[in-house]
Amino acid sequence: MKKIVLFLFFITHTIFAQTEMTTTTGVVNFEASVPFYEEVTATNKTVFCSLDLKKGSITTKVKMKEFRFKLSLMEEHFNKKYLETDRHPKANFEGTIEGFNIDIIEKNPKEFTIKGELKIHGKTKKITTKAFLKKVENGLEIISDFKVNTKDFNIQIPEIFSMKVAETVNVKFYFFVK
Repeated sequence: MKKIVLFLFFITHTIFAQTEMTTTTGVVNFEASVPFYEEVTATNKTVFCSLDLKKGSITTKVKMKEFRFKLSLMEEHFNKKYLETDRHPKANFEGTIEGFNIDIIEKNPKEFTIKGELKIHGKTKKITTKAFLKKVENGLEIISDFKVNTKDFNIQIPEIFSMKVAETVNVKFYFFVK
């Protein structure tokens, strides 16, 4: 009987002492489409996100070669000409969710501000964005979208494609951390 009580105490203590939630299966989408031209969108489902429950700090890592496009030629251009993913294989974000408190997050989405630094293509830029967090079974859902300017990250779009690819890219992400 003593062993069962100790086991239950250990399990309960471990669950309530959790200080970090993570995932490796979030989703990041981006769109750089220009009206009247081919849609320029991609999705990446191989991403990492870590949320520190005490500090409200959030870290994400995205493997750039894992973005999937409708057309393989777009994917090739993205990897070789624009993002040079052999030289810059990951995008990273490190920031803080302002006012984060796990106890105030419920089943209805709650809006927070995230501030941090985004590193893409070897360049780092401070960004601020809104995010919605909500409790879901066994974890938290984090959803946000923000804009990135390619010039801020030294991403050069060849002149021949400059009319077909937007300079401002819309980025959306969804993470389910547990």
